[in-house]
Amino acid sequence: MANTRNNKRKILALKEILERETNESHSLTIADLVEELEAAGFPAEKKSVTRDLHELEDAGMDIERTRDRAPGYYLADRTFELPELKMLADAVAASRFITEKKSRALLSKIGTLTNRYDALQLHRQVTVSDRVKAEREAGFYGIDTIFSCIDHNHQMSFHYSDWELMGSRKELVARHGGALYRVSPCELLWDSERYYLIAYAEREAAIRFYRVDKITDALELDQPRDRQGMAAWNQMDPSTYTKRTFSMFAGWEEWVTLRANARLTGVLIDRFGTDLAMRQLEDGRVQARALVEVSPQFFGWLTGLGPEIEIAGPEEVREEYRSYMEGILDQYSGKV
Repeated sequence: MANTRNNKRKILALKEILERETNESHSLTIADLVEELEAAGFPAEKKSVTRDLHELEDAGMDIERTRDRAPGYYLADRTFELPELKMLADAVAASRFITEKKSRALLSKIGTLTNRYDALQLHRQVTVSDRVKAEREAGFYGIDTIFSCIDHNHQMSFHYSDWELMGSRKELVARHGGALYRVSPCELLWDSERYYLIAYAEREAAIRFYRVDKITDALELDQPRDRQGMAAWNQMDPSTYTKRTFSMFAGWEEWVTLRANARLTGVLIDRFGTDLAMRQLEDGRVQARALVEVSPQFFGWLTGLGPEIEIAGPEEVREEYRSYMEGILDQYSGKV
């Protein structure tokens, strides 16, 4: 029995050696594998290592053999290819939601999903961006509570905070004098480099969006989610809603007609999706009709595109946008 257990541990050690120490450019001979196993505390001989390699192949590992005089062995196929890990690593490094410390920890863990040579390449090529990163990890761990609430069909409570300047210090201060928010979580959504909790707020009897990095003191409650809220959520299409909502700020819902320079065709499709209703106008511009949440964030997006785009209708949205821009101009009409 002891020999059987030791042999199983030796085979697992061999598997880990192949995963960590080999790739197409770095193979290990049988003699190398014997040496690696003995360094790991498993006495081995060439015949037993060859037999163990066959066992691993029978179990599904894609082990290739080089055609050298002393053939080398390497793991040819892995769960993740290097470009896939690079995409994951880049996303973690660039994320504003994840703190710099947590980013580096996650990047190290991503590196364990491949061999040490590719892990080193990932480390050299991926830089934790010096752009704005989160400074708190509370939001990161709040995701755990949200997942648990959704999985167990439970309500949750939390404080929702805003940044305020206290003298020379910047602090997160709970809204409404520290009042607890009580909601029925529906889903977590990643949008514009932020995590948002979509939840039914019983007090407002409406679906609301909350930035997860502003949630503190998240607590799972031993009470079922609101049936009415869940029914309202199940009638919504999250992907459609995010196309018409800007930075998760709700306004009033309206079908808006936009006219734009043809150069902005890609911008419109990127924002509203490929199913956007569009047509070419005789003057060379394009016209699009989209369902949007009319809000200051929508107007800010339009303003950023400048005079090459305009709201063609409805008139009340044009008027609202005009008032929005006049309000901005009024701030610059006098001296500071």
